[in-house]
This record gives sequence, structure tokens and C-alpha cells, in this order.
Amino acid sequence: MSYGQFAYLYDELMLDAPYDGWVQFVKDILEKYGVKGAPTLLDLACGTGELSVRFAKEGYQVTGVDLSEDMLAVAQAKAEDLGVRIPFFQQNMADLDGHGQFDLIGIFCDSLNYLQTEEEVVSTFATVMEHLDDDGIFIFDIHSLFKMTQVFINQTFALNEEEVSYIWNSFPGEHPNSVEHELSFFVLDEQTQKYDRIDEVHFQRTYPVQQYSNWLEEAGFEVLEVSADFEHTAPLAHSERIFFVAKRK
Repeated sequence: MSYGQFAYLYDELMLDAPYDGWVQFVKDILEKYGVKGAPTLLDLACGTGELSVRFAKEGYQVTGVDLSEDMLAVAQAKAEDLGVRIPFFQQNMADLDGHGQFDLIGIFCDSLNYLQTEEEVVSTFATVMEHLDDDGIFIFDIHSLFKMTQVFINQTFALNEEEVSYIWNSFPGEHPNSVEHELSFFVLDEQTQKYDRIDEVHFQRTYPVQQYSNWLEEAGFEVLEVSADFEHTAPLAHSERIFFVAKRK
């Protein structure tokens, strides 16, 4: 998916995102499973690099990959401004090539839900397996079925700020447990003091927890744990974000 102009609004709109929660979750997992030192991290679907930069500042050796050229431009500028060196590459996470192997591979911020087909998810797990060290850890999070069907679908969200506002409508997608997000942004042009309108449509799709576990096992992974909402506890009926931790069998 190409995010277009949305890439340049993303960080402002995500100011309240629990990035510290993702970083702490990963640190807890690496400590639990005995990964020491400065791990090499492949941050797939890294977006504007917010987590890439945070992990780099923690001492991780980070490589970022994203499909969106615009997102990567923002990420590169951010890394340079903050004085961290991160190589960024424009690739599809379902078809990686030429990156070697890593101690840790992450797909954070429900980015896996942007894949539109089951085949793409299966291909992503296969390519992650190819790039993971023998003792490496694979971590990803996804929206739960509850989040997709009960929180998003047929809901409207809105933000009204002086410099940027949006109206965000979510509708049932073409496939089961999928959603289409129709977003209209109104961004203040400081020179004209008028608002520019930007329209975007984003697609997300999720699957049952057991389906993800089955695909991981078929790709050669052992599922170490499945938890919810950053809490390291088992998912409940109303959990919204599901975390998977896996390694090679």
C-alpha cells in the first residue's frame, strides 16, 4: 500500500500511539528468551521510522523496510535529525531480498493487517524465516477479530485541531474480518491560511489467532507465546491487539 500524502501527516496523528509500549514489550521478550547484547533488528513495515529510531537509540542495530517511498523519506530524515544510522529499503515485506539474517524481526503497529490476501501473509512468514538467525525471535502484533468487527466497522472517528483535522469512516471490507478506512484530512496551508483536503482509503484484514499460529507452524516456526494488549497475558474476548512471539523449530 502506498500512503501518499498521509505519510507526512502520520507522525502528528500518531502522537498518542503507545510506542514506548512496543519498545518495552520487545525488551521484555528478549530478556525472557535470553537474547543479549545489541541485537540486529529487521523492522518490517517500518513506516516513518518512529520505532526504528527508538530501537536504534536503545543500541539495536536496525534495518528498516517499508513499501512506501514517502514513509521511508520521512524515516530517513528523522534518523538523520536524531543522529542515528539506519539503512532503509523500499521493499514488500512479503518478498524480501538481500538483507542477510537478524537476531530479531518485528512487524509492529498492526502492519501485517495491511496485507490483503492469505497468500501474502504466508509469503511474509516464509521470507521472515529466511532472514531469521537460528536462535532469532520473530515478533508481530495484529488487530483482533473483536477490534476489527466491533471497534472499527461502521464507526466514525474525528479529530478537530487548528492545523489538521480529519474524518475517518470505517466500513466492512470485501473479505470476512476486513475493513476499509476512508479518511479525509484537512490540513492548514500556512501561506494561504486555507485548508487543503486529502483523501485516502486504507484496507486492513485480520484472521483468527489459531489461523496465524497454523501459518507460523507451517512456515517452520514454534509459537512461543500469544498475548494481548502489551500485558503478556492471554487474549480475552475483548482484547484488541494480539501479540505473537515465535522462533525457528
